[in-house]
Parts: sequence; C-alpha cells; structure tokens
Amino acid sequence: MAHLRTLARLQDETGGFTEFVPLPFVHQNAPIYLAGIARPGPTVQQNRAVHAVARLMLHGRIDNIQASWVKLTGAGTRAVLRGGVNDLGGTLMVETISRMAGSQNGSMKTIAELEDIAATVGRPARQRTTEYGVPATERVSTARSDDGRHALTLSVTPLQ
Repeated sequence: MAHLRTLARLQDETGGFTEFVPLPFVHQNAPIYLAGIARPGPTVQQNRAVHAVARLMLHGRIDNIQASWVKLTGAGTRAVLRGGVNDLGGTLMVETISRMAGSQNGSMKTIAELEDIAATVGRPARQRTTEYGVPATERVSTARSDDGRHALTLSVTPLQ
C-alpha cells in the first residue's frame, strides 16, 4: 500500500506514468531465494489482490495496469484481467530474465494467443501504440505479418 501511495503521489506531481506493471517475484531459480534470503513469490490470490488494489488506488491517475503474462501464466493473467487489468503487454521476441528465474510460461506469445487469453474472459484485445493511442492501419497489418508480429503490444478494453 505504501508503494502504491508513493506512485500515486509521484503521478500527481509529474503525470509521467502511462502504465503500472506489477511484476511478481519469480523465485524458483532466483539466487536470493536459493540462498534462503527471500520467501517464495506471491500466490495467485496475492497477485490478484495486488493488481486489483493497484487498479483501485491508481484510478484516475494511472489508467493502465499491465499483466506480466510471462510471470503470471495464462490462468493468472486471466484472473487479473477479470479483476480490471487492461493491458496484456506484448508478444515479446525473447524474454530471458523471468525464464532464468524459473518461469515456465514461455518467452513469446503470438497475437492470436494473447487475443485468446483476453477473449476467454470476455475482454476484447486491440493493438495500441506505446502511449496507448490507436496505431496506423499499416502498423496493425505489419504486426500481424510474420515479419512484424514481435513488435506488437496489446491492450484490453477496460471494464465498464
């Protein structure tokens, strides 16, 4: 809560954040966990709580809360989408940090895979620009091509 209050205050002062990405600790291969210094990463319930509370506390300040599907798994990502998260992040080309820490969730998703995650919880996905604008038609076409699919980022429509 203190961290979220600090983020809210900083956003009030600067207006500089376009999104908040709660990154859960992946502990399995993390040196500080293996050394007995850190506890295991959060449970699904704890991840859901952090994402939901962030959505509530940052409402009107930071409009976009992003799910880290690499860390959350498909089921975890669906759970936070149900709780109001509105950004799936991107397809990624190569993700190594979470994988090295022990994540088993893959290092890349296709556009279709991300759209399926959103669709299974009734949340339509759309491509966006870095600053959450609507991309040019050419950019959307390129992203859906084999050459361009790695550069895609997606958002989901906010809950009403």
